Amino acid sequence: MVNQARESISVFDIFKIGVGPSSSHTLGPWKAALQCIANIQKKDSLAAVEKMQVLLYGSLAKTGHGHGSDIAVMMGLCGEDP
Repeated sequence: MVNQARESISVFDIFKIGVGPSSSHTLGPWKAALQCIANIQKKDSLAAVEKMQVLLYGSLAKTGHGHGSDIAVMMGLCGEDP
């Protein structure tokens, strides 16, 4: 049996009021971008990053720009706290 690490979240992590016209389209991408930056920093290789490409899928790809997902991702990559 494989032992997998699990992250605990509370109901307050799931239901939050966020930025933009659709918080469901901003908080998730924002937190994902923050986690991405944190993972790169853990490897102490953020200074080596020259370029990033972000691909949005599903409803984020279809309505993300209008709902602020693109800005949320950029804010997360900049380390801003939602």
